[in-house]
Amino acid sequence: MFGTEVAAAVLAGALLLVEAGADDDDDDSDSDAATATATATATATATATATATDAYFADACDACDAGASAEGAEAVQGVRRFAAGLFSSVVGAGSDVARVEALRALEQLKSAAAAAQAQLAVDLDASVRAEHAAAGVAKAEWGRGVGAQVALARRESAHRGGQHLGVAKALVGEMPHTYAGLRDGRLSEWRATLLVRETACLSVSDRARVDAELCADPATLEGVGDARLVALAKTVAYRLDPASVVRRRANAERDRRVTIRPAPDTMVRLSALLPVAQGVATYSALCKAADTARAAGATGDERSRSQLMVDILVARVTGRDPATEAVSVVVRVVMTDRALLTGAGDPAWIPGYGPVPAQLARDLLTRAMGATGAGATGQVWLRRLFTHPDTGELVAMDARSRRFPDALGELLRLRDLTCRTPWCDAPIRHLDHVTPAAQGGPTSADNGQGLCERCNYDKQAPGWTSRAHPDSTPGAHLVETTTPTGHHYRSRPPPLPGAA
Repeated sequence: MFGTEVAAAVLAGALLLVEAGADDDDDDSDSDAATATATATATATATATATATDAYFADACDACDAGASAEGAEAVQGVRRFAAGLFSSVVGAGSDVARVEALRALEQLKSAAAAAQAQLAVDLDASVRAEHAAAGVAKAEWGRGVGAQVALARRESAHRGGQHLGVAKALVGEMPHTYAGLRDGRLSEWRATLLVRETACLSVSDRARVDAELCADPATLEGVGDARLVALAKTVAYRLDPASVVRRRANAERDRRVTIRPAPDTMVRLSALLPVAQGVATYSALCKAADTARAAGATGDERSRSQLMVDILVARVTGRDPATEAVSVVVRVVMTDRALLTGAGDPAWIPGYGPVPAQLARDLLTRAMGATGAGATGQVWLRRLFTHPDTGELVAMDARSRRFPDALGELLRLRDLTCRTPWCDAPIRHLDHVTPAAQGGPTSADNGQGLCERCNYDKQAPGWTSRAHPDSTPGAHLVETTTPTGHHYRSRPPPLPGAA
């Protein structure tokens, strides 16, 4: 960890590195004086910025563990001061040589920071597991919630936090050479993650052999790209334990799934992860069907091969041709009455995708009402949603619905849109009591929130608490989550379309 003195030394060293690079191109007899002036300026800027940064962190975190040692607190403050002064110490270099050197040095710094984060995550996991064991928690539950704490600290989703923790445990405990490469800046966090991923199916001893073969000598991976790195790891892994690779393939088949992600320009990316034979067969069938359709040469059909493949896919899954029929699947569109009835430009919202232009939303509804073809129903269901005039948050809605009888659950899903945990935008899977029902929490909109499956399970771990914050103003649903270390994180739902 960086203490104050170490942080100041690293700042000065970074600045001198930049100035030394500048000397390669600039023949300036006053370079020493310029360096001294720049150092003084950077130090003053860093001090001022550090003060603001310290205030920000104190405000944002709101609580560090009261039992933290003075040395630990000083180390954290040192890191914050270092981060605050880093920008001013390296930006503004006098030559391109200096800029390139600074870019490389910063990349090495990123790797070293990732290595430190890995060690901290492993230490946190060990500490929490020991606490759980001492508290009599079932062994299967030891360590629950650690990945979520890592995620919140790194401002990422719980899923990503769990991945970071798993990679950290493998690096620190099983792959010393890879970890050394990360710590020394020879490997990026992503490349270290690739090596962990490609050796996950091996025993600890075989993983250590791959680690030594690829990373013990720094020259082995010098200049090797990501794809080649993965290929090397796979080759060595298969040579050491071919059976494990076969087992990994079987496990991968059990993980087959279909996912959807937003794409630019009101499009979505629908992806399927499936065994190679099935994937190739599906793609070939779509290609063949598209080629057949183009060969038939329907009059007026100007769709390209790629467009035909997409339309055929939709037709075979939904049973309707998107070129001529409305798809008979419920798609929720949240929009203001102004946008729907008067042509106003308030953006609409499609849960699971995000904001879309008002005109597109009107087109979708118009097309649904005008659907033709066998079995077309042409129905559009309207439900009134009531938002708070100041915050724009959803506060109530009509209780009558033939499609969704659980009106309260529907309100929570429409209000929160995605998982309410900060930095997690996963789909809502569970409707959660902020204050648990077992503790007297009511089943109400104020005490409800939408969470993804993982975040809901994580908050059941010992030491986690949540509450609807008492500072909440009417119409502003504020949930505060407290982790076992005493750090507080707050979340609010997004305003609905048309909010001021």
